Amino acid sequence: MSILRRNNVRVTGATTGRPVVLVHGFGCDQNMWRLVEPLLAEDHPLVLFDYVGAGRSDLSAWQEDRYSSLDGYARDLVEVCEELDLRDAVVVGHSVSSMTGVLAAAAAPGRIGALVMVCPSPRYIDEDGYRGGFSAEDIDELLESLESNYLGWSAAMAPVIMGNPDRPELGEELTNSFCATDPDIARVFARTTFLSDSRKDLETVTVPTLILECEQDVIAPREVGAYVHAAVRGSELVTLDAVGHCPQLSAPEATASAIRAFLSSGVR
Repeated sequence: MSILRRNNVRVTGATTGRPVVLVHGFGCDQNMWRLVEPLLAEDHPLVLFDYVGAGRSDLSAWQEDRYSSLDGYARDLVEVCEELDLRDAVVVGHSVSSMTGVLAAAAAPGRIGALVMVCPSPRYIDEDGYRGGFSAEDIDELLESLESNYLGWSAAMAPVIMGNPDRPELGEELTNSFCATDPDIARVFARTTFLSDSRKDLETVTVPTLILECEQDVIAPREVGAYVHAAVRGSELVTLDAVGHCPQLSAPEATASAIRAFLSSGVR
């Protein structure tokens, strides 16, 4: 099966320059980057794709055993980079895909040369000495609600995740994106996401890394951004003047500006 067709890969932007791979998070697809895309496209070749099971990917390629761990999603990313023969690419991962980027960078060091983590969280569940933002009971309830009534969960949770209640169209877009995902696939991805613990993986990062957090984010509170920043040696932490978990939609100019500044700093 063609990787490009399997993952609905799209290459756009400049024909020269350092390649940038934009990677969507849970319940989303590459369309979530559409407002940032034109702001980066002038100076960089851009690669966008859908994880298997998301967007316009080939759903027949989805396998529960593969996508029950973040390694499966990291393999998608690595295989796209290999298929396009990318070198020294910058992987921009949103939410859980920040951790996918970490795993992919370790697996394909020559192909991935820098990371941008947008609202990352290596662990969603609180533990002694670590605040992820949720108790174990919170996550159990979240997953139980999602598994029993995915469409209802999506309608209730997407606006909370998005934030920006004064801009309801943003919450509606995220709701529609969640609802467009096959519920059985979404249940697996949700468990993979919210039960993951990638804190040790942060110690493996050796490439230049930018961490973007929002002023307020119910999914990845600022304590998480500080933790990731401390765990990734030499990383840069930027707090966006934005609210919610999806600044690529709610604050695309600020998000793109921070990414451009990172790339133009001569990062290697």
